[in-house]
Amino acid sequence: MGNLENDKQKKIREIVSIVKLASLLFSGMVFLRYFFNGSTMVDVTVKTNYSFVSFFVLILILLSIYFLWSFSTVEKINIKYIKIIQSIENIIFVLFFMIVVLYSGKNTSDYKFIFLFIIITSTIQKGMMQGMIVACIASTFILSLDLIMGAPNVQVNLIFENDLILSGVFMLTAWPLGFYVRIENEHIRKLEGLANEDGLTGLYNHRFFYDALEGIMQTCEKENNLVSMILIDIDYFKIYNDVNGHQMGDEVLRSVGSILKSSFRKDDVVARYGGEEFAIVLPNTSEEDTIKLAERLRIKIETTYFNGEENQPNGNLTVSIGTSIYPSKAKNATELFKSADDALYRAKFFDKNRVESYTSILEELKIDTKDEHIDIITSIKTLISVINAKDKYTYGHVERVVIYSRLLADKLELNEKNKKELIYGAYMHDIGKINIPKEILNKNMPLTSAEWEIMKQHSVNGVEIIKSVESLKEIAPLILHHHERYDGKGYPDNLKGNNIPYLVRMLTVVDCFDAMTSSRPYNKRKTYKEAIEELKICSGKQFDKEIADSFIEVIIDNQNRIGNVEEYKI
Repeated sequence: MGNLENDKQKKIREIVSIVKLASLLFSGMVFLRYFFNGSTMVDVTVKTNYSFVSFFVLILILLSIYFLWSFSTVEKINIKYIKIIQSIENIIFVLFFMIVVLYSGKNTSDYKFIFLFIIITSTIQKGMMQGMIVACIASTFILSLDLIMGAPNVQVNLIFENDLILSGVFMLTAWPLGFYVRIENEHIRKLEGLANEDGLTGLYNHRFFYDALEGIMQTCEKENNLVSMILIDIDYFKIYNDVNGHQMGDEVLRSVGSILKSSFRKDDVVARYGGEEFAIVLPNTSEEDTIKLAERLRIKIETTYFNGEENQPNGNLTVSIGTSIYPSKAKNATELFKSADDALYRAKFFDKNRVESYTSILEELKIDTKDEHIDIITSIKTLISVINAKDKYTYGHVERVVIYSRLLADKLELNEKNKKELIYGAYMHDIGKINIPKEILNKNMPLTSAEWEIMKQHSVNGVEIIKSVESLKEIAPLILHHHERYDGKGYPDNLKGNNIPYLVRMLTVVDCFDAMTSSRPYNKRKTYKEAIEELKICSGKQFDKEIADSFIEVIIDNQNRIGNVEEYKI
């Protein structure tokens, strides 16, 4: 809708410029007419030697300058200065038309109506008030001329009477036209509201959010400013709707929308992004301030009473919040949203009712990487983004495997070094899929033998990608062997039992569990109970029994929050 408004204003400027150009041409004709009025042929000959040419050239120069300025320069001027420039332009035109009237006969001029040009254009551009002001100035000018220049002994000043009527025409032109412009603008604003606002909460809607984000990002990129984003999701909202009904659920959404409206600045974009999801874009806001705002909002919602919230799993209605910032954690609008979404994902997973700021595993890895390899780490991040775009399954899978790996590492009390290796390996274990054709990655049925052989190469390909980075050599076994089996029937090297590195055995359990409990085109998704039974059946065969048993305990201990994250993302 912002683009439509810009298009409208552009068309108005074009129309107004054409009318003003026409008024300048008309004024030039008036000057020329009075320039030759009453002149003899000798006078004309003398005048054409210098004055006529000079005057004609002057008019052409004025017209050319105005034409070029109207149709090129205005487009490049900052929007906040346009109204000031338009006001100055209108003053110049009023003064110019005063000169035309004075030159063409003063109070007896037949061209006083020329003020209608500027009255009409100023009203169209700036509304009734501006039009009435210009009309009053024009009326005062021509009536003052009549009083000053009129014959003192004449009892009835016919020119003054006619100009009173003309002044009335000026006023009647500005008033109804201004009223029409006001009605049209109000109608447009109502249509914008219907198009841009969410009908339930009164916040901006999903479509406007993306339009506004794009505009804000473009401005901040030019001015080198920060842009922060907050994503909010109401915890256990499905449970609330199921218990209390959708009408009460709608009341909750209205109330949360009202809280959001009152919690942010006028320039912040507050939108309802989805069912129970909200998004806020905050221009020129630091990460520290964004986190403080998010935490204040979380507390405000937690302490607000909502009817029926006592039936919620936490005993009250809460929200999970994720934040991110441009340019330090995202390079464009897409990355900004995705990184805030990642942070929200973690907030939903880790107990809910919390604020999480986006942290990239690869950013953590950069700290442990030598300077000469930083560019390679950045390239790896790009590769993983490409894989996510190719395979819609991989993105959510990698995030979940990382979270599961953190939990299992804590359960098995890994030291900090091994924990980092496991997490980095979990993040990059499928990086070799960059070389797998999209048709194979997204195939809707089981792979053929030939396709399966191609798919199995992704672990070898992954090691090739990271082998030049010294600091990543520790995680190479995790990438290469995460499809090995405890009984030696895996790939690529048929490693068996304790010959498979301990961290690899951990990753294998986590990776397979998520594969079993995720929706894939050719694989029926298992419930957590079914997946746990599968882990038990395959313990000692596909998986290290000790690790599998520990992971089962992790799943049981965290089943409630894992289940809700699954519902949220898949």
